[in-house]
Amino acid sequence: MRVLSKCTTEAKAAEHGARLVSKAQLFRDADIVTLHLVLSERTKRVVGAAELASMKPTALLVNTSRGPLVDEAALIDALSKNAIGGAALDVFDAEPLPPGHPLRLLPNALTTPHIGFVTEQTYKVFYQDSVEAILAWLDGRLVRRMN
Repeated sequence: MRVLSKCTTEAKAAEHGARLVSKAQLFRDADIVTLHLVLSERTKRVVGAAELASMKPTALLVNTSRGPLVDEAALIDALSKNAIGGAALDVFDAEPLPPGHPLRLLPNALTTPHIGFVTEQTYKVFYQDSVEAILAWLDGRLVRRMN
């Protein structure tokens, strides 16, 4: 396991059984790079052509965070040339992913329609909360209050 973060220290990484590496080393050495970032000006296109080019030809990229974290054109190029092993994507620059989009057609791209969070338990909670909110509204009362 490896950790990359400007907010992480070597000691903090070690506490979690990981070691701190540079971004360049992470992309060069990792078998799988999975993104868990918020989208901001600092993180937009954090994975571009240079990062993809430095990955192993068998490496996989997983993005379930936000589409614009990855330079989509550079990823399509890398996948088309089999420069990396593949990508698993649940988020895209344009959602829903348009019909005929290259990512839908590439055999080394696994795409899902922004549903990576979906589990049976998640849906149970979601629908139960929705029904409670509707019933409360019909009764003229609040169920939850956002502070």
